[in-house]
Amino acid sequence: MTERVNNFPPLPKFIPLKPCFYQDFEEDIPAAHQQLVRRVYYLWILYSITLGVNLVACLAWWIGGGSGANFGLAFVWLILFSPCSYVCWFRPLYKALRTDSSFNFMAFFFIFGAQFVLVGIQALGISGWGACGWIAAVMFFSSSIGAAVVMLVSAIMFTVVTVMMGVALFRVHRMYRGGGGSFHKAQEEWSSGAWKNERVREAGFHAVSGEGNTLPQYPTPVPSYPSDERWS
Repeated sequence: MTERVNNFPPLPKFIPLKPCFYQDFEEDIPAAHQQLVRRVYYLWILYSITLGVNLVACLAWWIGGGSGANFGLAFVWLILFSPCSYVCWFRPLYKALRTDSSFNFMAFFFIFGAQFVLVGIQALGISGWGACGWIAAVMFFSSSIGAAVVMLVSAIMFTVVTVMMGVALFRVHRMYRGGGGSFHKAQEEWSSGAWKNERVREAGFHAVSGEGNTLPQYPTPVPSYPSDERWS
């Protein structure tokens, strides 16, 4: 068995910290679902970038005469949601497809669904939420056009992320249900304790290929999840 060394996040060598996760789409994820997982990963990157743009927009909002509390909250959202969204909904999806774990699928649906609602609220731009959405941007045109334009960029990006999250949620749910997944299977995993022991769930990986001791791409038998289609 080859040793799996953590490789994410890819930190520079001069930083005295080590990566926390192992991530390899080609090795861990079935070929039929690699595109879907990559898309969700890119969606996480886009959301993190959007939070950074929102921070700049809230700064412009503050400079233009808005409340400084929005800038403070925007900073908190950036620091909090960027890593937490990776850990709390991307990793569950990654592990769900890697080990055919219904519990991780349910964790993804619950947390990602809550994130989807939250990003929708951020896209609206309710004052005091630390998000430059449509309401905040449009109403601020009467105070400062320059700041409002910057805020409008944030609103557009939040809207795009919201739409893409909705599409991702639909795609993953359709794939999961199409493969026979259910809440009952997740309950069985919880009761048996298999959800917290990845070595048990990865037992199907322990086979030797003809070229040497390597990990096959997926446990056998392969779950009958329908192949994901290209995103429109």
